[in-house]
Amino acid sequence: MTVADTLPAMPFERSDVLDIAPAYRALQADHPIARVRTPAGDVAWLVTGYDLVRELMTHERMGRSHPDPARAPRFTSSALILGGPVGSYETQEADHRRMRLLLNRAFMLKRMNALRPHVQELVDGLLAELAATTPPADLHERFSLALPVLVICELLGVPHGDRDRFRAWADASSHMWDGAAAADGHRQLAAYMGELVERKRAEPAEDVISDLVAHQAEDPTFSDHGLVQLCVGLLMAGYETTVARIDFGTLLLLTHPAQLARLRSDWSLLNGAVEEVLRMAAPTEGVILRYASTDVEAGGVTIRRGEMVLLSQDAANRDRLAFAEPERFDIARERNQHIAFGHGSHFCLGASLARVELQTALGSLLRRFPGLRLAAPVEELRLRLHSPLGGLVALPIAW
Repeated sequence: MTVADTLPAMPFERSDVLDIAPAYRALQADHPIARVRTPAGDVAWLVTGYDLVRELMTHERMGRSHPDPARAPRFTSSALILGGPVGSYETQEADHRRMRLLLNRAFMLKRMNALRPHVQELVDGLLAELAATTPPADLHERFSLALPVLVICELLGVPHGDRDRFRAWADASSHMWDGAAAADGHRQLAAYMGELVERKRAEPAEDVISDLVAHQAEDPTFSDHGLVQLCVGLLMAGYETTVARIDFGTLLLLTHPAQLARLRSDWSLLNGAVEEVLRMAAPTEGVILRYASTDVEAGGVTIRRGEMVLLSQDAANRDRLAFAEPERFDIARERNQHIAFGHGSHFCLGASLARVELQTALGSLLRRFPGLRLAAPVEELRLRLHSPLGGLVALPIAW
């Protein structure tokens, strides 16, 4: 028996799609930083305490690269999301600074707010199509998935007609258990993005990929491989997580009728409702993967160089030491300092875009369908267990 065999094994079982796994809560109470076995069978440090998660999110010795990638511990078989190390260990800090500088302009708050009227148009169109159908319907497929895909395609400059292809490749590349399928999906997605980059190089447009191609012409250190991988990552991150949170936001509000009624009586609470959805939604394993570049002391333990660290945002967002009554869904919660978008220099660049989409989607959905309700018991809803991005398989609704 190995050391890994004696450790708590992830993914932890959960019986309620709206709750985090009980194992997270137990570890947080007794061992806010503890060793666990990852789904890939390797050993990692799991951090569940709010203060510790925030500290290590910004720790200068925590990164996504590894000094020996071939021997690095892995979280899953995924080729893209929560798999293993990414990028160059020697240049990861410089690469991260360049990426932030490039994308800060692309995802700046002013630009995202300017996008809001167009997001509203897309939402109105999708809801009109939904209203024209006979209930019940799958909100996940008809709305929650459709909207972020439309938005990210237009923002990046990806032809919307290609959405079914890149969705299939993205889904395969994030597979937690099938390494061959994950690698093949990643290869096809990268090849597609490489072709799209070449088209943008020949015919630039007003989109993020064209902006990145233009910058590459001025920066000889920005390789074609780096550009393609960045575009692949933006495509994945730009829609998958928002899809899940539209689903979970709808589900949280429909299963908390008093809070829903409060929102319907005062729409000024919408932004606060979205922040509470971001805090409480737990569609995934809810961890951020890091590797220690040197020995790090944290929470009374020593994390050795090269060891994997898993920062649990979902558990941290329900830490009793950070939030009053953390299990209570409260759309008017004060001091909601959740870390759903990370913290510090690694704060999610797409946070403002996600907020625009969530505010517009949830507010418009609830206004357009005052009789909205679930068309299946919560107990029958299923999570996408093959993907570390999680989310619901379907969300049946009626009105």
